[in-house]
Amino acid sequence: MTEMTALLCDEPGTLTVVRRPRPQDKPGHLRLAIQAIGICGTDYHIYGGNQPFLQYPRVMGHELSARAMADSADGRIKTGDLVVVNPYLTCGTCRACEIGKPNCCENIAVLGVHTDGGMCEEIVVPEANLIPAGDLSPKAAAMVEFLAIGAHGVRRSGVSGGTALIVGAGPIGVGAALFAAIAGASVTLRDTSPDRLRLAQEIVQSAQIELVSEASDTVYDTLFDATGNIGAMNAGLNYLAHGGNYVLLSVVKGDLSFADPEFHKRETTLFASRNALDVDFQHVMDCMAKGLVPVDKIATHSTSIDGAVSDLPKWAADRGTVVKAIIEVAA
Repeated sequence: MTEMTALLCDEPGTLTVVRRPRPQDKPGHLRLAIQAIGICGTDYHIYGGNQPFLQYPRVMGHELSARAMADSADGRIKTGDLVVVNPYLTCGTCRACEIGKPNCCENIAVLGVHTDGGMCEEIVVPEANLIPAGDLSPKAAAMVEFLAIGAHGVRRSGVSGGTALIVGAGPIGVGAALFAAIAGASVTLRDTSPDRLRLAQEIVQSAQIELVSEASDTVYDTLFDATGNIGAMNAGLNYLAHGGNYVLLSVVKGDLSFADPEFHKRETTLFASRNALDVDFQHVMDCMAKGLVPVDKIATHSTSIDGAVSDLPKWAADRGTVVKAIIEVAA
């Protein structure tokens, strides 16, 4: 067969299932049969027309699990093996790549955002971007990438105990809370949505849960912002203990604004955290294999490529009841 099925976002607010040519083989790349796709906040933004610098039409999808359709050249992957896809396509030559930080490559392109992604039957991806999934299920493997973003922020913060506040109980915040707890922190989750907090508490059962309206004067050793709200990001310093670390997982248009005396008297360390590295992907997978990640509680919704035409818009309008929705392409 020369064609495959794909879910296309033709323009903001319009999704269609189409037949399109299968991708061509490329040197150094491996052909994959997509198994499962996690729907990310970025995908909802693309559908809603809120993703900057995006060209339509676009095949979305960067949270991917897939099966290899051939052996890899380096022998790591055999035909039929399940793999996790690292969706960050990097140049390998900029300064960030040279110093081992391809997650913030100057010329990065993300599958499903800057180029067509995995909401389809087949994709061709650089072999270096594939991680053997071992005994993980396709559904679990499709959740590794988004969880790795929170895990990356936790690793950058150096948290190994103490108290941690995660502001924003969406998927990224839940991931950060989960891995902060695994790292040994006493975790508090704060959000404006009781529904999001209820779902988050089921996943991170040891976490303290607070509505923003119930915020107290308590300060925390480490603070992770996952709100995507510039007001919350600017206010975060107020909840940080002296000597604490402030980690920005979310990114928005706008200017960060802290009172310099407050920032200095706390001797605050401020971290931006972008994407994830292979070590973070592997940490997530190791924790999944040990049963430390409640995969079934995180995957709250599922659909098919055909079903996503109606389901994705519905979930985009009611994200307070969705942690992670999965498009299942194959068993």
